[in-house]
Amino acid sequence: MLERFLKAEAMALWTVRSAQLQNVPPNVYTFLRKHEEDEQKHLAQFESLIGRQPRERDRLPSVPRQWPALAVQIYGYESLGLEFARLLLTLRPDLASILEDEVVHVGFFEREVRRILCGSSEGAEQARASARAWWRRLPRTVDRYVEAPVLDPFRQSLTTHMLEAIERRFVTTGLLDKKATLKG
Repeated sequence: MLERFLKAEAMALWTVRSAQLQNVPPNVYTFLRKHEEDEQKHLAQFESLIGRQPRERDRLPSVPRQWPALAVQIYGYESLGLEFARLLLTLRPDLASILEDEVVHVGFFEREVRRILCGSSEGAEQARASARAWWRRLPRTVDRYVEAPVLDPFRQSLTTHMLEAIERRFVTTGLLDKKATLKG
């Protein structure tokens, strides 16, 4: 199970590094630098717990170039990370600092997404279109992350819970209409 978290933290770190190479608002760039430090710390914690490092990547993952789409992607993955951090807390209460960091990360990107949605109609539509595309891929992503045999008895309820939590967040933020989600 901890290997799943190691892989997720490594991907989060690489995504944050890739995002820093894009044209983002100055306040976002500053936050991404701190975010990178948090992700490095989390990754080091998981490396020490399981005694190995994640597979290195030859290059950083590609991320959207336009800020509205990039903000949605990071917000979505951070929301997913928050749900996994909540799961982690039930298994490892000693790793509560990871949950605390995830709450901060999600809060920051939620404010940025709201700012985009209240801005230009072009940026708002780009953010909503990105959210719909990201949402369609989310069930497969969650399935991959909960494939651990230890989760077999809980997989369906865990998957449903995570999807519903993220759905609520996206609908409440204004990225998705309720009818655009998995149930609608």
